[in-house]
Amino acid sequence: MNLYCATSNPGKLREFQMAAAHFGFDGIVIEPVPGLRSIPAPEEHGVTFEENAAAKALFYSGHAPGAVFADDSGLEVDALGGAPGVFSARFAGAGCTDADNNRLLRERLRGVDDRTARFVCVIALALNRRLLGSFRGSVEGLIIDEERGPNGFGYDPMFFYPPFGTTFGEATESRKMGVSHRGQALRLMLDFCARQDLLLL
Repeated sequence: MNLYCATSNPGKLREFQMAAAHFGFDGIVIEPVPGLRSIPAPEEHGVTFEENAAAKALFYSGHAPGAVFADDSGLEVDALGGAPGVFSARFAGAGCTDADNNRLLRERLRGVDDRTARFVCVIALALNRRLLGSFRGSVEGLIIDEERGPNGFGYDPMFFYPPFGTTFGEATESRKMGVSHRGQALRLMLDFCARQDLLLL
């Protein structure tokens, strides 16, 4: 079965593809929505991950020949009142880079003792502009003052995961997949698909 993913982020797409294989869904082919880059992206007005993920899945399901899933994910830092949250990708402003976002995060947490944070991912699944379900994954960690590790993307090099004793940027992709927020949400979605016989479509 083909599942179409509504993301232009190659890092996210790679993680989703790896997670499907990691969790034993070998018959699933995850690929981008056809012609995704030529489709004007919908604006994200939601104040929650669930709202944004659902809006994207519903929109892009009208441009794909099968089921489409979209995610909205980000970092919630307790000392910042849950920020950057749904604004994680553009924390430092429009057109910012991962380095810009990480730099701003370090500045905001300078002198702050509470470094608890979590990565959150919500995946919404839609077919023919009908929402089939929403699935949430999260993983708890700590924000450190320096970027460590070449792996992953976004805030991974600053997200320290105590059970590993490393940042997500230092962990291998295969090791991270078993605990990551994206991996958790994807597994819930694929389990749902299997229960609903959607994998037979």
